[in-house]
Amino acid sequence: MAEVLTRELDEVLMGTSRSFFLSLKNLPTKIRSQISLLYLLARASDTIADSNHGDPKQCLELLNSYNDYVQGSLAVIPDFSIIANLQENQYEKNLLLKVNEITSLIEIFSENDQFHIRRCLGIIISGQSSDLERFSLDGANGITALQSNDQLDDYAYRVAGSVGEFWTQISLEHILRIEDKDRIPLLEKSVRFGKALQLINILRDIPADLKIGRSYIPSESLSSHGLSPSDLLDSSSMERFRPLYDQYLDMTSEYLDAAADYVSMLPFGEFRLRASCMLPIVIGRRTISLLRTHNTLDESDRIKVPRGEIRGIIMKIFASLPFRGRSRAILS
Repeated sequence: MAEVLTRELDEVLMGTSRSFFLSLKNLPTKIRSQISLLYLLARASDTIADSNHGDPKQCLELLNSYNDYVQGSLAVIPDFSIIANLQENQYEKNLLLKVNEITSLIEIFSENDQFHIRRCLGIIISGQSSDLERFSLDGANGITALQSNDQLDDYAYRVAGSVGEFWTQISLEHILRIEDKDRIPLLEKSVRFGKALQLINILRDIPADLKIGRSYIPSESLSSHGLSPSDLLDSSSMERFRPLYDQYLDMTSEYLDAAADYVSMLPFGEFRLRASCMLPIVIGRRTISLLRTHNTLDESDRIKVPRGEIRGIIMKIFASLPFRGRSRAILS
């Protein structure tokens, strides 16, 4: 059943996120379908929540109704056809048109798996809903910023840290044999792992977010450096922004250190699981090194690790798996 499900999901997964698909395709069979399905459910909610498509109030209503349906408190799934037809990405359009079929796949899993899938999706949607309310409903014309680092941390947990937690809970349920004393530290590191990946996206995509009136760099932090969100629209502000920006890069690097510790806690023989976790860490490290030397406020200079380099990273990871020291060195 899991293998059939995996084949059905692969095309949509590749069309919506090639980078994450690289990690998903190497996961052990016993957990790949659950994690792939959660990703697709969350990608559907993210597409619904995108305030560029449709009226924000309607998007929020659809998003909450979608969550109610997945959680089992709404009997009939909402009609997403109107918002689906607004999507420029054909795969995301198809995802919304097939969301009823995809959602029904939850039922093939155990009760525990269903609980974890629904719980994580609910947390993710709570973050997406707060985003809609903050930036689209309450925001005035211009740029709306998060207020504090606490808000940033909360958002990063809801939309990504919770996914690391889910990934680990499913792994513990099906493939990992971890001593009880190590379970809580492993889950804590998994949350930091997810937060790191979300922070990288935020720190790389500042111009794109500003363009739609959003600043995930908190106003309190900007103010303490004599900056306002609107200053970040000017790429020449990078010199003044750099000290604060580097602080966030440093914090993200520390979270990636926790992610590397996470991998070291996994059983050595879980080669596929370790490889799936190692790939985003190495790509994340490389992205941070590029962000430190480029002007992230320059919209024309969006940072992305080239595909050729990613292929080389994948080869190095798989070559390192049988050697403890070499694997750790790659993650450093």
